[in-house]
Amino acid sequence: MIRTLAIILVIALGIVGISSAFIVTETEYAIKFQLGRIIKSDFEPGLHFKMPFVNNVRKFDRRILTLDTEAEKMLTSEQKFVAVDSFVKWHIIDVSRFYTSTQGNERIALNRLDSIVKDRIRNQIASRTLVEVISEQRVTTMQDIAREANNAAADLGIEVVDVR
Repeated sequence: MIRTLAIILVIALGIVGISSAFIVTETEYAIKFQLGRIIKSDFEPGLHFKMPFVNNVRKFDRRILTLDTEAEKMLTSEQKFVAVDSFVKWHIIDVSRFYTSTQGNERIALNRLDSIVKDRIRNQIASRTLVEVISEQRVTTMQDIAREANNAAADLGIEVVDVR
């Protein structure tokens, strides 16, 4: 009787011990919540602990991610249509801000980033002639778009690394 009780106690303590530990890798950000409120978000890679049933942890990708947009027709300053296809390289820089602005949903972040980048591309294309859009000035145009998109995306807790 005592022996089976001891075995059950050891198993229960093992389950609680395992559920109180979590690992953060080099490619992840982690946020620890206590009853739905963020209590910590600056975890270093390694083994960390939480209180089971009181704290929960969400992890987000730390690596550079890609948003590939669909081709869209845009007008140049000469009122000529240009089909523009682009992709954006981005990553999370402030995981707490990212979580609060997107509810931790990457799809929401991608939708917002898509509209930010398309607006910036549309503005840049509309201010240039067709020759400027397809010439060597395209590199400076992409840099301008990336800089403007990065400023607008800062509220989401993300950084736009590159737009092409």
